[in-house]
Amino acid sequence: MLSRVFGFGRRSFDSLSEQEILALAISSEEDDGRIYRAYADGLAEDFPQSAKVFEAMAEEEDGHRDSLIELYRKRFGERIPLIRREHVRGYYERKPDWLVRPLGIEHVRRQAEEMERQAYRFYVEAAKRTTDASTRKLLDELAAAELGHENSAQELEQQHVPGEVKEEEATAEQRQFILTYVQPGLAGLMDGSVSTLAPIFAAAFATHATFQTFLVGLAASIGAGISMGFTEVASDDGKLSGRGSPIKRGLTVGIMTTLGGLGHALPYLIPHFWTATIVAAIVVFFELWAIAFIQNRYMQTPFWRAAFQVVLGGALVLGAGVLIGNA
Repeated sequence: MLSRVFGFGRRSFDSLSEQEILALAISSEEDDGRIYRAYADGLAEDFPQSAKVFEAMAEEEDGHRDSLIELYRKRFGERIPLIRREHVRGYYERKPDWLVRPLGIEHVRRQAEEMERQAYRFYVEAAKRTTDASTRKLLDELAAAELGHENSAQELEQQHVPGEVKEEEATAEQRQFILTYVQPGLAGLMDGSVSTLAPIFAAAFATHATFQTFLVGLAASIGAGISMGFTEVASDDGKLSGRGSPIKRGLTVGIMTTLGGLGHALPYLIPHFWTATIVAAIVVFFELWAIAFIQNRYMQTPFWRAAFQVVLGGALVLGAGVLIGNA
């Protein structure tokens, strides 16, 4: 483990021979081809046109690999030493984000562009540091190939993903984000912020004991979060509705529900009752306006209508809690 962190057991790039540099280039092209195919697989269902771009880029990587192998055979024979990125100190590495599902289309595009730029910059800088003419020529050729990859990627994107298709894919990705995270998070925040008002303020005005009120709020918030989270997971697996992973939705709604309740429960850690209550009321005000903002920002609900609905509902629940607590 320590050897991986501190680079022990790795070769420096300067110590590699031309044969090893060529072998490293071959393995790097193979890895990048696999990564592009993984991108294509991850995008195929939701973004088929962009998936075609990465399939074509993978085929280009295969072509470059084949050319490198042919060059290697002419110079060094049939046996290619196994040398990979992780064997060379300071060599660029690829983050394993292609293993994550679902893939974000814009993130994948940026990552692919960065992959090509990393390889290009590395070969250019490596060429500057070498004094051997043949090695410098080889590195310059590899840099030119990587720069060609980036230009090819742009051409392929223009071919397979014209402007209207890109807009459609961006809209689909935004919709998926709203369905998987925003809607569950908003539902959780509303439930946690509003539904816990009555028990927390009822306990506060009934007992005037701040710490006991905090315990009531803590229990109500955590209980509501667990309940909402499990309900979200059990209610819809996301396959037919297209709402995404039930685990992600359940975690989102559970966490936001808990936070919504804890927001106005935490002030009751203050030992002075009226100070704690005033602070809690201020927190409630900001919670309700945050809900209205999210509704306006992501759900396209007119802001003042959202604010009126949320504030009115919150005020009614808060008033019910205060009345019950003073009964």
